[in-house]
Amino acid sequence: MKTLKVNSLGVFFFLEKYIVNQYNKVKGKNMAKKKLKLNNLHQAHGKDESKETVQSLDQLWGDDGLSKYKTLDVVEYTQNLAEMNKSDLQNHAAKLGLVPIDSREILVKRLVSEFKKHTTKYQPVRKPQAKDDSKEAKVRKLLSD
Repeated sequence: MKTLKVNSLGVFFFLEKYIVNQYNKVKGKNMAKKKLKLNNLHQAHGKDESKETVQSLDQLWGDDGLSKYKTLDVVEYTQNLAEMNKSDLQNHAAKLGLVPIDSREILVKRLVSEFKKHTTKYQPVRKPQAKDDSKEAKVRKLLSD
């Protein structure tokens, strides 16, 4: 007859697994499972959503976008351009880093497009709109059938 050598550490780990298994079985029977509704769940991310978001370092340092063009309104800027003569337009374009071309119409179009690009940097980010739950409810109803 062969005798088995039993390692006391191995027996300890076996007993520990057995006890944990038994405990989980008893605990699982006593606990009722809760059904979670997805509509009530919200992800916590720690952000303060009431604050406006900063999109560039200039905004972080307090630049509101008025220093470059003196306004953020397109209509007001186009009126300012209309009041300028050709040499003033070319000087303004050179200050902004554009090539001052001879055609007034093309230069005004370029200046306005650059102005619109500039103003988009300083507009607040739009928050996503609320979802339409009626479509989701219809899809869920169709898929549940």
